[in-house]
Amino acid sequence: MQSRRGPTKTAHQETRISKRAQLRDENSSVKRPQIIESIIATLKPLDYVHAFWEGGAAAFGRIDGWSDIDAYLLVDDSKVADAFLAVEKALESLSPIKQKYVVSQNWPGVTQAFYSLKRASEYLIVDLGVLTQSSPEKFLEPEIHGKVIFYFNKIGMVEKPDQDQTAFDKKVEERQRVLKERFRMFGNFVQKEIDRENSLEALEYYRTIVIASLVEALRIKYNPAHYDFKMRYIHYELPPRVVRKLENLCFVRGRKELQRKYLEAVQWFNKLARESNASS
Repeated sequence: MQSRRGPTKTAHQETRISKRAQLRDENSSVKRPQIIESIIATLKPLDYVHAFWEGGAAAFGRIDGWSDIDAYLLVDDSKVADAFLAVEKALESLSPIKQKYVVSQNWPGVTQAFYSLKRASEYLIVDLGVLTQSSPEKFLEPEIHGKVIFYFNKIGMVEKPDQDQTAFDKKVEERQRVLKERFRMFGNFVQKEIDRENSLEALEYYRTIVIASLVEALRIKYNPAHYDFKMRYIHYELPPRVVRKLENLCFVRGRKELQRKYLEAVQWFNKLARESNASS
């Protein structure tokens, strides 16, 4: 399967966005480069911290005034808590920490927390992932995570690992099968609740079953590397005409419009399912 890059914003759009972002940024004293430099200065001398890199918007060349910092550290297995304390020290040298939010992860050897700073833009959140050396997941495959930026790599870890494309394709094919089965079983829940005149339930099933399945099927068609990214990056990775059509289906006013758009979305999903069957 080939990954395809989606549309980019026009120069006019970028100008409007950059001006609005600049106004917000001017009200904040702590900037992105300062945060990164402080983390480097604090953590690079520590013998248990082996690498520090940035992914997210930076890895895809899409940093703007709303971008957060997707930071990754590679540390000794027994030093995860110490690494978080060291990062907090680096952040507090610039600004008091306004909030820390810890996220439970299913990946072994991965611990994640978000930080917002009092003196930084409300959007300049530090999304910190601390990875142990024994963790099988490093979030480095360029096909999925873009061209990550290493700020230091003291052990010479592979910065651009090869993706097992055959295994990944099989994973996507299995996901396609599950999507079709799920849709066939539960897709009519929307109609059931419309017929019951339960608008809120119908809308929820429309959003979580029909639209969610449609989005995933579209991502598999146009950019399978990000098939499980849901709505994230969708404006950049799907063709503009597809995004416009999807936007129209997502915004619903009233039960009558929900009925019409539900049928349109079902038709579109079934078309994508037939296309994937034909290409298998």
